[in-house]
Amino acid sequence: MSPEALNSFFAILIGFALAGALSSGFQAFVRKPAGFGLLAQDAAKAMAAVPFLVFAAPFIIMRNTVRGRTIEGRRVEFVALATIIAGFWSMMSGTFVLMLLETTGVIA
Repeated sequence: MSPEALNSFFAILIGFALAGALSSGFQAFVRKPAGFGLLAQDAAKAMAAVPFLVFAAPFIIMRNTVRGRTIEGRRVEFVALATIIAGFWSMMSGTFVLMLLETTGVIA
């Protein structure tokens, strides 16, 4: 496995872990699951929810996809596409977190 592929895989793992931790923390604090409905509130609350949703979105997408497959019987193609989107989003947010950690000197 090339170093670039390993770095991308690690970024995906970090992104999904961060998304799960944020969503679980939100659910523990607010007592309701996080979702994209946070954007449907008044303007101030919606703008405050955007940074949270940027990093929590991969978990929310996968949770909604799995629930949609089991409850509504969505097609496998839709599930595969949503998984690719969530994985790419996770890789981007994980890359940002890794770059932030490198910049602050937490990791070398």
